Amino acid sequence: MKKSDYKIHIVGAGVSGLIAAQVLENYGYHPIIIESTDSVGGRVKSDIIEGYILDHGFQVLLSSYPAAKKYLDYTKLNLQEFLEGATIFKKGKSETIGDPLRNLHFLLPTMFASIGSVADKVKILNLNNRLKKKSIEAIFKDEEKTTLLYLKDFGFSNDIINNFFKPFFSGIFLEPDLSTSSRMFEFIYKMFGDGLAMIPKKGMQAIPNQLKDNLKNTTFLFNTTVEEVLDNEIKTVKGKTIKSHMTIIASEASSLISNLKNQETNWKSCDTLYFETDTRIINKPIIGLIAEDNALINSIFYPTSIATSTKGNKELLSVTIVKPHNLSKDQLIEKVQQELNEHCKIKNTRFLKRYVIKKALPHLTNIQYEISNTETKLKPTIFLAGDQLLNGSLNAAMIAGERAALGVIKALEDGLIVDELTSEHK
Repeated sequence: MKKSDYKIHIVGAGVSGLIAAQVLENYGYHPIIIESTDSVGGRVKSDIIEGYILDHGFQVLLSSYPAAKKYLDYTKLNLQEFLEGATIFKKGKSETIGDPLRNLHFLLPTMFASIGSVADKVKILNLNNRLKKKSIEAIFKDEEKTTLLYLKDFGFSNDIINNFFKPFFSGIFLEPDLSTSSRMFEFIYKMFGDGLAMIPKKGMQAIPNQLKDNLKNTTFLFNTTVEEVLDNEIKTVKGKTIKSHMTIIASEASSLISNLKNQETNWKSCDTLYFETDTRIINKPIIGLIAEDNALINSIFYPTSIATSTKGNKELLSVTIVKPHNLSKDQLIEKVQQELNEHCKIKNTRFLKRYVIKKALPHLTNIQYEISNTETKLKPTIFLAGDQLLNGSLNAAMIAGERAALGVIKALEDGLIVDELTSEHK
């Protein structure tokens, strides 16, 4: 039986599933991706509305992600760089701070900013140096504690924690209390220090689109929702049965496998709202943080502060909310517009689109960087992928997809295959 004759199905056309398909192709196999929607990307998608590119949630690519460097062509993505800092809004005023070692424009503003003491700023330099020298392997071997406790143990003051670290990393971790593992904090902090935050000129969906375009021998079954995955077959919600030698579930598996019903992944959610504005109050490509305990808004960003492949008539503003709330859509829009005016002096905003992202990031403990090929195997013919196996990051999604594919390849090469499936079930 030729490699191309094996029926290897991947459930989910997100980044993890696309990487799994690429690895299988590299080894001569012809996988089939089953996707419930009409396009690739999973949680990494973009829309174009009134000429503006709207990512599904504020997302960036960290250029130093090892797996991203391996699988993505950065030049073809036409990545647009962020500046290494943030504008912080508090008590009706704003201050901009950043890394003066990487961008001299931040030297004076950061030195004279009222956010954090001189001792805090020295500690930030110490943290930068420590994590530059610390390997990723060492980071994920360290004992876990909350990010908040980590920062306190490092000696940072409540001032710098509440006015910088909390709003900045709450927007990354999608939780307002910095309860996320210190391993994740060190990893993300190191990635920021070793590279740049970037967005493709065509929006974040350019990333899965590039991965899809790289595939030459993969078949896609779009608008096909899987109901159950069994040892050698896949059942769809429309009652179709698809025979499969091997299946990789590159999405949450608990609802698809009968014995995983009690192992459902917990997820972090967030709200992202987009507005059109006449002008930008932050002219450079830098994130804005709302450092007010009673504010619902966590952060803002002007996607039109970087080059985009298509442009609307004015400026585009994204607003991220990570705190839980029970507001209706109209109440939320009104509340956000009120806070934009109160905290940032942003007026005359026109609402464009809201994204309620219920499964934005997996909520994990004992997070890991790596997983072995064999650890992705759930059953002899069923393998798992997705960032929920490791940590909530694009890098983890890629690693998990690669490992699941290699697990399938090893199983096939070891001869773990049932009788050839009949052509009537193709």
